[in-house]
Amino acid sequence: MHAASVSLRISQSSILAAIELAETEMGARIFERRPSRGVRVTPAGERFICAARSMLTADAEFKRTIARLGGLSTPAIRIGCFNPFGALFIPDTLKRYIERVGPVEISVLEGDQLQLREWFANGAVDLVVTYDIGPHFKENTTRVCKVPAHALISRSDQLARQPAVSIAELATRPLVLLDLPQTALYLLTLFDVLATQPTIGFRTRNYETIRTSVACGFGVSVLNMPPLGHASPDGTELIRLPITDDLPAPTLVIADVYGSNKPEYVRVLIDVIREFFRDLGPHGFAIATLKNEETLFDV
Repeated sequence: MHAASVSLRISQSSILAAIELAETEMGARIFERRPSRGVRVTPAGERFICAARSMLTADAEFKRTIARLGGLSTPAIRIGCFNPFGALFIPDTLKRYIERVGPVEISVLEGDQLQLREWFANGAVDLVVTYDIGPHFKENTTRVCKVPAHALISRSDQLARQPAVSIAELATRPLVLLDLPQTALYLLTLFDVLATQPTIGFRTRNYETIRTSVACGFGVSVLNMPPLGHASPDGTELIRLPITDDLPAPTLVIADVYGSNKPEYVRVLIDVIREFFRDLGPHGFAIATLKNEETLFDV
């Protein structure tokens, strides 16, 4: 309540009065008040908030359209993306988007899974591009493709001479871990088929640091997406290999609040991202066995 008061520049009592009025009109509680434990959203409140977000985004789209018709401003789109995506493929898809719709002011917020959900809930972004790792977005999501895990290995490692590796073989080396919330947990659960977890030799939240650390011999890493399009390619000291184990593959998803009533600028961007991966094909965006490649668009 205090944060809302500061953001909106009105008193907390006014915010509470507005909430109580809304609750009276809808005949249900939006928040459950718990003494000494704050408040939490009720199921009815979840539906109220979802409807409110749709209304606010529709209002933003109306203002965007009016400004464009009046020549008052350049159209703008705000995208939240899983941190590594900003360097791996987002610029290439946005280049296609601009070629299709014309000049657009673009804002890209790159963050971990928790940050993306916060930005999405606060209306800081129009849509989010991420993996379906952790709690799912309750709003509408478009599933693009599965992206299986693969191994990143130094060419000086004996494993680099093989056409593929197993989780058991990777566990014999120190693990260079992409230590982002929920992502790190997903990566470590891939080793649950073994009796013991791998030794973590290096933790970082930066994709580029992962590549450099593996090249320098700190260990091996397990990642999902290689560089695509114009992204900076791997150095000569690195090799990526498919993993032979049957592991769960996260799905690349695009979340928005519009459901079936997507405005054109959102619909076109979603179409462009889906077309980008379709054009690349499984061999172009995934390091996978031939068997797995055949299922990557079964989403």
